[in-house]
Amino acid sequence: MSEVVVVPKKNKKRLWLWITSISVVLIVIACFALSAYVGWNLTHPERETIFETPKKYGLEYKDISFKSRLDKVELKGWFIPAPSYNGVTIVVAHGYGKNRLQDDVPVMKLAQSLSGKGYNMVVFDFRNSGESGGDLTSVGQYEKYDLLGAIDWAGKNTEGKIALFGYSMGAATSLVTAAEAPEVGAVVADSPFNNLEDYLSENLSVWSGLPEFPFTPLIMMMIPPATGTDPSQVNPMKALEQIYPRPILFIHGKGDQSIPFKNSVSMAAKYPDTFELMLVDKADHVKSYITNPDAYVSRVDQFLQKTLGN
Repeated sequence: MSEVVVVPKKNKKRLWLWITSISVVLIVIACFALSAYVGWNLTHPERETIFETPKKYGLEYKDISFKSRLDKVELKGWFIPAPSYNGVTIVVAHGYGKNRLQDDVPVMKLAQSLSGKGYNMVVFDFRNSGESGGDLTSVGQYEKYDLLGAIDWAGKNTEGKIALFGYSMGAATSLVTAAEAPEVGAVVADSPFNNLEDYLSENLSVWSGLPEFPFTPLIMMMIPPATGTDPSQVNPMKALEQIYPRPILFIHGKGDQSIPFKNSVSMAAKYPDTFELMLVDKADHVKSYITNPDAYVSRVDQFLQKTLGN
């Protein structure tokens, strides 16, 4: 008959303390590892393919390429000349994880309408998007220099005035870029955030798919030093001081679940004598155009003609 070993209560307490400590350490390690993995994927999103061209919409176009002002990353896009040019070239800046098509808008349908009203269009892929070079998405910090490169291309290859038209990340990037580009006459910003650092602190879970605590602070602590990014450098609200008195049209859906419409409201209120605000009932993120295309195009056209028209 085998002998039964009795573990003293004191040893049992130590055993459970050791097990608990090891479990806590493993949980902490798992949280850090998951945060690093998700954070890295957020700054390296999978590229969407270019699955159609402006030809599908009856538009003439030509392939273009140019360099980012920052590090000479090669960027690809299209120039869509208007059949009857009205003197304004619109440079379109797409959103996070998208490309020049921005198919959730969709930009090609919008380009068809705006081209018909006389606007030249420059549509391109930010770094790490579409057919452009680069392997990091910084949500505006480095994309600003890509957009400056697009403005350089438009300035050298077209005549007349330049307007920026951005969606989501591209809208915020358009604002911080316009602050450094006096040649930009006007900006249309659809669904922008007003401050990247604050926005991520409150809404990163929308993009990460993880609970806010403890993952949002962990991701924001780990990813900037690992990628060389700094969310505090993307501050559209501050950029407004350098843009003013140039005009901006803010467009935002009241049903936006990704970037609350209060972001646009707060920016439009800063200089109400020059900035305009269009809020669209029930429209989700970058869905204001598809909610009512005719009203959307009419408002954009009226804004640009009033501010940049000859």
